[in-house]
Amino acid sequence: MAGSRPKSGPTMHDVAAAAGVSQATVSLVLNSAGGSRFSAETRKRVQDAVDTLGYRTNAHAKTLREGVSGMIGFVGDSVATSPFAGAIIEGAQQRAWEDGLLLLTVNTGGDKELEAASLDTMLSYKVAGVVYGAMYHRRLDVPEALTGVPSVVLNSQDRDGRVPSVAPDEVRGGYTATRRLLDAGHSRIAFFNIQSLESGLPAAVGRHEGYLTALGEAGLEPDPALIRFGRGGEEDGYDYTMELLTANKPPTAIFCGNDRGAWGAYQAVSDLRLSIPRDVSIVGFDNQAILAPNLRPGLTTLELPFVAMGRRAVELILQDTEPDGRVELMECPLIERNSVTRPTEMP
Repeated sequence: MAGSRPKSGPTMHDVAAAAGVSQATVSLVLNSAGGSRFSAETRKRVQDAVDTLGYRTNAHAKTLREGVSGMIGFVGDSVATSPFAGAIIEGAQQRAWEDGLLLLTVNTGGDKELEAASLDTMLSYKVAGVVYGAMYHRRLDVPEALTGVPSVVLNSQDRDGRVPSVAPDEVRGGYTATRRLLDAGHSRIAFFNIQSLESGLPAAVGRHEGYLTALGEAGLEPDPALIRFGRGGEEDGYDYTMELLTANKPPTAIFCGNDRGAWGAYQAVSDLRLSIPRDVSIVGFDNQAILAPNLRPGLTTLELPFVAMGRRAVELILQDTEPDGRVELMECPLIERNSVTRPTEMP
């Protein structure tokens, strides 16, 4: 009939009638309230009625009643377009879903106006908290808008030390990579960093520190001639490898600060008609899914723990962690493939 309102779907009253219980019972069961007040049989009757009728709770009404929605916000600069986006969002989404929450994700592309508008919208939805993610590990400024809502910085650190952060343990990662080569018997280990130490980039500073620590433990003095500081690109890995492997006293192993640099190193080794790992062993960092497993031989590398970090960030929000500026560093696992073996004499 013209002008009549369409049926909005089954109501809580319909569920109560189908289950043979009161509407209050349905509300308490669906909101996990009442504890052991209800028998397993009662809860099953309610759930069966919900499934049969296709009932959905009124999320807007729940937000008005409880002051918080069933969502967690996720704001990232360019995280959705980075090679690691799927893993970092997957981890956050998995953990949110385990508590019945949805992840509301916005990729800002570094646009501060879009970021501000996104945060305003999320806060208007009364999200339970906000994960503020970054494409790469750095120290960043957290928007003032997050002051009044549970927030966690993901894959970076709050420059002001107010908001909890979850990030990779770069120092331990650099140590593990170098230790793997030392354990294989190498003593002349080159290191190609992804930035200068002056940049302050945690990945560059931390991986370099881990490299030096591992050498020191092995009683080895770092050789400045084997250390290079680049921009983390394929071309740097190629140029540095060509330079060092044609020197009078070449390294027998290379720790590349990222997988892209390792890719360049592979190409240089091929052009020199040498072999990996027979002539030179290589370890990377990142475990880029489209790169590391597909090199020949497969690249031994450190994996950035994006799924675990995403989960942990949401967990901190669910625990209603105080904004104490803590920095939780998560281990980067070593992924063994076939690019490392014992050293042999170079021709």
